[in-house]
Amino acid sequence: MSTLTSYEAVHDTDGTDDHGVGRISADPTSRHHPPSGKDSRAAVLSVFGLGYVGCVSAACFAARGHKVIGVDVNPSKTRFLREGKAPVIEERIGELTAGVVASGMLDVDDDARRAVLHSDITIVCVGTPSGSGGGLSTVHLQSASEEIGAALRDKDDWHVVVYRSTMVPGTCEDLLIPILERASGKRVGVDFGVCVNPEFLREGSSVRDFMTPPKTVVGETDERSGAMVMDLYEGLSGKRFRVPLRVAEMTKYVDNSFHALKVAFGNEIGTICARLGLDSHAVMEIFFADTKLNISDAYLRPGFAFGGSCLPKDVRALMHTARQNDLEIPVIANIMVSNEAQIRRVIDMIVATGKRRVGLYGLSFKSGTDDLRESPLVELVERLVGKGFDIRVHDANVSLSSIVGANRDYITQHLPHIGELLTSSVSDVMDHGDVIVVASADPEVVEMVDAAPADTLVIDLVRLPGAELRRLGDNYHGIGW
Repeated sequence: MSTLTSYEAVHDTDGTDDHGVGRISADPTSRHHPPSGKDSRAAVLSVFGLGYVGCVSAACFAARGHKVIGVDVNPSKTRFLREGKAPVIEERIGELTAGVVASGMLDVDDDARRAVLHSDITIVCVGTPSGSGGGLSTVHLQSASEEIGAALRDKDDWHVVVYRSTMVPGTCEDLLIPILERASGKRVGVDFGVCVNPEFLREGSSVRDFMTPPKTVVGETDERSGAMVMDLYEGLSGKRFRVPLRVAEMTKYVDNSFHALKVAFGNEIGTICARLGLDSHAVMEIFFADTKLNISDAYLRPGFAFGGSCLPKDVRALMHTARQNDLEIPVIANIMVSNEAQIRRVIDMIVATGKRRVGLYGLSFKSGTDDLRESPLVELVERLVGKGFDIRVHDANVSLSSIVGANRDYITQHLPHIGELLTSSVSDVMDHGDVIVVASADPEVVEMVDAAPADTLVIDLVRLPGAELRRLGDNYHGIGW
């Protein structure tokens, strides 16, 4: 529903004080943070759901100078807030809540309709617990959306509904916006706006995380609504992103899944180290020191499978060591399983085209090298040849006459007829293939792909320049985008 085709990143700002806690005071009248848009007044917010996320968000927004109206179906939570008490136990939330309630910046209302009518932005923070089978329960989101939509039917001013609850991609567009439109009799993007604003708060340090966020993400149906919501965070730290709704919904799941993966990985390393008599914390301190490859964005961008003479060999060796010591390490044990699945995924994509002539750019396991050992591309070609596909391959760094040693032994074992497949001509591959698999982003390859006939099917494993536009075409397929 969003018209955005690429991400909008806003320059970093730093809103922390010397203690890294953020510019915040228990007395919200001591500092005022109006939005930076044309309307300089602070927005009036209604917050639906006063659990951990809702309570912290309401108190922190109030402390930043916004009038906040809290709404919750649980009368115990609203009673606590009326008394200036936080309904949750959290670092600093008690004193913060007492201050904003005493000043009148945070109030509660048992009438959801009235809260919407008297606010500019409604922030939905209701729970989304697991349903049967692990699926997401959206019952609270649906109920809140019905109430908000009914109130919007009687409101003439522009209003923005912001979903801060965690929900799987597509929930907002496919389920919640239709509810809002049906209940209000109005149209999103025309009569009201909708945004998705995932939270990245940790229980125990939520106030600190709110005021010093690592990033702020706003998914938007329209620019006006996105700007209004982003203005709420003016002056806080971290990069800011305005993106399509589904991208915003997905970000929380990526974060939490990776955090869970990190915990499981660390525990498995600890299990192996303990059995081998090693101090796992000493080992991991060395691991943390590498911020170029280990604690960084290296290797995290989606693409094709890994290979080479190190990663596969060392993962297998670590798995073997664990087996010898009767240790269960399911995360590490499934790394190679996941890698194998990525190779099969590409084969399935090629088979699904129904075409038999395939051109491949790239063969070595890594761009800029001629190392073919355990290259997933060699494995790909080997399997396609076995399935009867007619293949031509070009890799500027791979020449049959110059392959020697273990590298030559490997390719002789896996592709004994490689001489019949390799060509030194970039154009030969393009002329040969009805399907072009791109595993190289060399300039000559990019140029050749750009000049390809319109009916040429392209399967991109490296994310070619301009992939965000290429993916809009029918004959382009990215491996993970």
